[in-house]
Order: sequence, then C-alpha cells, then structure tokens
Amino acid sequence: MADVGIEAGEGVAEAIAPPSLRELFVGFFSIGMYGFGGVLPWARRMVVDQRRWLSPAEFTDLLALCQFLPGPNIVNMSVALGARYRGLAGAVACFMGLMAAPFAIVLVLATIYDRFEDVVWVQHAFAGLSAAASGLIMVMAIKVVSPLRGNWLGIGVAAVGFVAVTGFHVPLVPALLVLAPTGVALVWLAGRAGEARRR
Repeated sequence: MADVGIEAGEGVAEAIAPPSLRELFVGFFSIGMYGFGGVLPWARRMVVDQRRWLSPAEFTDLLALCQFLPGPNIVNMSVALGARYRGLAGAVACFMGLMAAPFAIVLVLATIYDRFEDVVWVQHAFAGLSAAASGLIMVMAIKVVSPLRGNWLGIGVAAVGFVAVTGFHVPLVPALLVLAPTGVALVWLAGRAGEARRR
C-alpha cells in the first residue's frame, strides 16, 4: 500500500499510519452527520484536509472512478477507501458509518415534512437549504479540479464534458462512456510522446 500524505497539494509527501476500523467508521459517520446538502465537500475536507488519508490528486482520481461506477458517488467512495485500507471490514465500517446518521435523520425529517409541508416557513426553509447545497457543490467542483492545474489535456477533456452535459444536454452515461476512454487514451499517448522526446 502506498504511503499517503499531502504537501502543497501534490502527490504523496508524508507517511501516516493506515486508519483503524474505528477511525474509518467515525470519519465517515461525521461525513454523514454533517454533510447536509451533499456530502462530497465534507468528504474531501475530512479525507484530504483533516485526516490526510488521500492527497488531493488521489481523491480526484478516486472520485473519477466512483463517478464512472453505478450508484451514489459518496457510497462508492466510502466502500473503495475502506477496502483500500482495511479490506472488506474497512468497506463495511465506512459504509455503515456513512449511512447510520442520515438514515435516522431522514426518517425523522420525512415524518415532520409529511405533517407540516404546507406551512410557509417550512417551504422557505427547504428553499434556503437548496441554495446552500448548490453553493457547497460549486465549492467542491473548484477543489476537485485544482489538481488539474497545468494539465491542459485534462482541463480540455473536463471542459468538453462540461459543455456537452450542460450546454448540449448530452446524458451523463453516454458522455462518460465516450470521454473516459478518450481521456485515458489521450493521457497514455501524451505519456508515450513524452518518453519518446526524453530519449
């Protein structure tokens, strides 16, 4: 297993001990507990900035893989990160930690909303939550693309994907099926060209 750590947002710098099952559970429990409006910003903050389990580049790579797989991105990420450090037990610990608090909270809120959904202040509260969630997602997007600084090939592929999905309303699955292998092929060709020039 590779050592993990960060330094100035690049690669792996300082070695840290692999997290225990308890640390994995508590870490993802905190994500599930505080990650209202979308948990990816909280996940990146906990995994990269606080616990330093992954570098920014490693987090972006793992997120890209999780987005390509079926299912919610954060659930995929919890299972993948847990399995990376503690195998099956780690995957279960992360998943259970992530889902425990939201499951209980959603049951309570659904009951309350079912009873008071026609109250004006409840409607305003949910509108405000939607705005806050949108802001969190935008901040997350900016942080996720930060490892691409100077990588014009990666920026180009990301820009094409953004324009295709938002501008031309291309469905996400076809866009991924085209852009993912295209991006891999372009990076591989660029690496081969760089090796040839160094020779």
